[in-house]
Amino acid sequence: MNPTSQAEIYRNQPLAGALFVLSASFMFAVMGALVKVVSTSLTNDMVVFFRNLCALVFILPWIWYRRPHDGVKTALFKLHLIRSLAGLGAMYCFFYAIDQLQLSEACLLIATTPLFIPVIAYVWIREPVDRKVRGAIIIGFIGIVLILKPGLEVFQPVTIVGLAAGVLAALAMVSIRRMSTSEPTIRIVFYFTVLGTLISAVPLIWSWQSPQPRIWWLLILIGLLAAVGQILLTKGYSLAPAAQMGPFTYGNVVFATLLGWIFWGESLDAMTWVGAVLICIAGIITTRRTKTHALPGTTAGKINSAEASSRKNCSVKSSPSCNGEFTGKK
Repeated sequence: MNPTSQAEIYRNQPLAGALFVLSASFMFAVMGALVKVVSTSLTNDMVVFFRNLCALVFILPWIWYRRPHDGVKTALFKLHLIRSLAGLGAMYCFFYAIDQLQLSEACLLIATTPLFIPVIAYVWIREPVDRKVRGAIIIGFIGIVLILKPGLEVFQPVTIVGLAAGVLAALAMVSIRRMSTSEPTIRIVFYFTVLGTLISAVPLIWSWQSPQPRIWWLLILIGLLAAVGQILLTKGYSLAPAAQMGPFTYGNVVFATLLGWIFWGESLDAMTWVGAVLICIAGIITTRRTKTHALPGTTAGKINSAEASSRKNCSVKSSPSCNGEFTGKK
């Protein structure tokens, strides 16, 4: 069997890929629940910093083990900085939303990321937006309105912060798209984790708190879950076309809803449920038909770029993977 055939078989394991992605979604949901717990004792600045620091400690050995080609040297530092600032901003907003809102609501708002990716990609890199994607975006924004409930007494201004997390995460994913032709996933993860740790350390100059002993363990666990979730997600996207794996990232919303109900007795009203369904449907459609997509803290967008390049270089009749599976376009 030639190497190309072996690669095609490796990239065609949707069940295994789905299990990895769902496992990553569970890790991220548990991480969110722990963020909600520690946020009662620490400021948002502290939580964000230790999430990045602990993740860095766990990710560095993985990077050393993988030994990326050409190391971590890059000619695209400005794009790495944009990606890191956007991703870090999304993290600040997301963790604040987790503290102030129900866990499920915060995760629903961050799940709007795929809706903003096509818009930002069009404005920034002139990536065309499919007609069905435009329709899905409209459906998704209707769902957002149902969750935010603007103009009603139940409207919570903090939900705008949660929505901002989705926008910033989308910007981070599009910046990954800009780098994906030359930067391997492991290098993108390295720069985000290092820059995120250094930048998030700055506010601690004036807002440092000494965590209680039990909080230390939770902070370490948050970093571990973030690192493991990142690795599992990357592995999942390497086992099957991204268009097939993208929908499983919405397992994060399901797991977060269950955790919120079990530990905090949280429940969603009817309008939020309808909005959640619309956002998930729109996100899945957008994910399947857009080259760049992923949830916050991931680098799955890198996978799709490689798929797109492979699609250009293969015959339409030569392999099932050339029949539009990479982008969801038929």
